[in-house]
Amino acid sequence: MKKHNTLKVVLLTTLVLFLCTWIFKTASFQGSAYVAGERMQMGVFDLFNYQITSLQYFGYIALFVLVVGAFYGVLNETGAYGKMLDKLASKFKGKERIVLVAIMVILALLTSFVGMQLPLIVFVPFLISLILLLGYSKITAVFAIVGSMMIGIAGTTFGYTNTSLLNQALGLENTNAIWVKIIILVLGLALLVFNTLMFVAKDNTKKTELKAAKDEYVPSGKGNKKSLIPLIVIFAVILLVMILSLLPWNSVFKLMAFEKANNAVIGFKLFGFPIFAKVLGTVSSFGNWTVMEIGIMLAVLSLIIKFIYNIKFDDYLDAIGRGAKKALKPALIVILIYGILVLVTYHPFQLAFYNAILGKKFSLAASGITAIISSLLNVDAAYAFQATVPVIATQTGVNKSLVFVMFQSLYGAVMLVAPTSVILMGVLTYLDVPYQKWLKAVWKLLLELIVVLFIIFVIVSAI
Repeated sequence: MKKHNTLKVVLLTTLVLFLCTWIFKTASFQGSAYVAGERMQMGVFDLFNYQITSLQYFGYIALFVLVVGAFYGVLNETGAYGKMLDKLASKFKGKERIVLVAIMVILALLTSFVGMQLPLIVFVPFLISLILLLGYSKITAVFAIVGSMMIGIAGTTFGYTNTSLLNQALGLENTNAIWVKIIILVLGLALLVFNTLMFVAKDNTKKTELKAAKDEYVPSGKGNKKSLIPLIVIFAVILLVMILSLLPWNSVFKLMAFEKANNAVIGFKLFGFPIFAKVLGTVSSFGNWTVMEIGIMLAVLSLIIKFIYNIKFDDYLDAIGRGAKKALKPALIVILIYGILVLVTYHPFQLAFYNAILGKKFSLAASGITAIISSLLNVDAAYAFQATVPVIATQTGVNKSLVFVMFQSLYGAVMLVAPTSVILMGVLTYLDVPYQKWLKAVWKLLLELIVVLFIIFVIVSAI
């Protein structure tokens, strides 16, 4: 099962859930009332139709992955990008562990405070190349990149895209239980760093494998005399724009400056003609950007790189093709995983599980188990929360702040290993790391994290 491993795992997961539609009855919740339904068997043609539905609703995420791949294809064509990586690796020589820890901390903080886990895909190829150049294995790269994003999700503080539906369902603000969220973020990071460094100490990956990984994922920069300054500026601009555009200025911080500035620019008229509105089209203000706007920015920057580094147009197009081709399998994984989300949404047999676990009175253990199952079955946090949280919120004796912390943190923990985790399975696919090999490496971290989380839940429930 080594070849196309992650693809087979996702297809097997789809098949198991396909069979579940034939075994289990569907159900629905009307308010807090449970309404049993009949079996809604999924047909063979639905296996294909749901992928089309996935493409219609979530295809923009797969397109974003392809755009990121194309962007790196252009970067590789410059020659200066490989040179920049070599310079960084040389500068960090002797400080490899410090750099590895710094990467984990920065990614976790950006995910927690800004909710950037999907947009951060922009930096995944760069970080993978750098980590491999520092002498680490592909599994270590997965620990550092995927692990830090999932810890950031588990300890989400102000990341609006991660918390909006939970806050709405529970009637809470982002500042509710903020110290508990920060504690989860800090403890989760500590566990991640500890387990990653322990894995590095015991990692027995052969030198030939390490070299092969570098040859495949690190572009050559030897002999290149082109300036690095444009690339450094471009990466800085990308990071700055992503932070400014994705922070929830309006919804969380109640800051309207960016929206007012955007309206002023779009509304500007030259001799009565709205010049910017016509030239730019529909432009969202900072605080309301999605991966689509980030993708458009990458496309524009790739053109700028073409002119700065004097890349011929045919070579530019060839570079885009090579980069997009490398991202094709991860993009396919995205569509298939969201196809699973379509499946469990159209055939809500999972609600029967939750009804069997949940009672009328709030139970920490029952709610925790429900959170784990809903996270496992639903790739998108909004769907995972929507299926269960409104019902739990109506239970007697419920601590809403605890419910928020529980569902948010357990969702992040489960996404460390779930075959329905888009970021995990996408990175494993890109690196050609078998899913089983990842499970073998990460199970201790997962166990430790869940134990720590439930200890925190018990303490919060007692306060």
